[in-house]
Amino acid sequence: MPPHLSVLLPAYNEAENLAELVPEIAKVLESAGIDHEVVVVDDGSTDGTRRVMGGLRSPTVRSIRLRRNSGKSAALAVGVEQVRGEIVVLMDADGQDDPEEIPRLLAHLEAEGLDLVTGRRSVRNDRFVKRTTSKLYNGATARVTGVPGRDFNSGLKVMRRELAESVELYGELHRYIPVLAVWNGFRVDELDVEHHERRHGRSKFGRARFWRGFLDLVTVKFLTTYTARPFHLFGGIGFLIGLVGSGLLAWMAVERIAGRSIGTRPALQAGVLLVVVAVQMVSLGLLGELMVNLRRRRTLEASAEGDLA
Repeated sequence: MPPHLSVLLPAYNEAENLAELVPEIAKVLESAGIDHEVVVVDDGSTDGTRRVMGGLRSPTVRSIRLRRNSGKSAALAVGVEQVRGEIVVLMDADGQDDPEEIPRLLAHLEAEGLDLVTGRRSVRNDRFVKRTTSKLYNGATARVTGVPGRDFNSGLKVMRRELAESVELYGELHRYIPVLAVWNGFRVDELDVEHHERRHGRSKFGRARFWRGFLDLVTVKFLTTYTARPFHLFGGIGFLIGLVGSGLLAWMAVERIAGRSIGTRPALQAGVLLVVVAVQMVSLGLLGELMVNLRRRRTLEASAEGDLA
């Protein structure tokens, strides 16, 4: 019989932490009487993680090894395909997430009829720079997407299997699981949890993580807002650019009527360029609308054929 709960840990060079963390997770869940499994995705580690997981392997502990480091989102996507539980718990393998919080998050999920509960780190044991950038990131995410939350990127999450399988993860989109879940119609919430200092080793995320996260925020905003109406984005940008370009050309027309030479004026060249770009943006938006419309028609036709069958 498949277990009720699956704990999924993506790990990259976390051998020392896994040796301590995996037995602790098993102990906590066994004490709580929760039928479970622990699945570790070794994301191309080179520090002996494979050897450590070989020693920890049991009927309730499995490991999946990726040949090269592919990133957290890719590791989670592979793990979600392999877990068997109806409830999926995501945890980081650095030991900062407390296994004792899993039963609390699970109880909140069940009691409130939720689909996802994020462990909100009320007191973060991280460096000042990391705490500050994370606060800025969470504030920007909530403001841009309209999804309430204060700790979107917490590694500790409890979710239903249906949600885990419906969210497509690539790039750095693991940071936006709550946003993607809300967009797909699931109910989400946050619950304060304990957060510890990293047990062993160093963080695997550098400064580039912040900029990658910002670019992925733009991606998420587009996917969740403009996928079904691309003309609202491209057409809006096009009309705005066209308005500026038309204003410059009108100004040049007035100058020409007044008898002044405009052939070498930068404003004339800028006006023409902006109008051309505006036409291209509007055309791109209309093509996007056409593609969306065709996709909808095909979906409706396929649905009608299925009903008739």
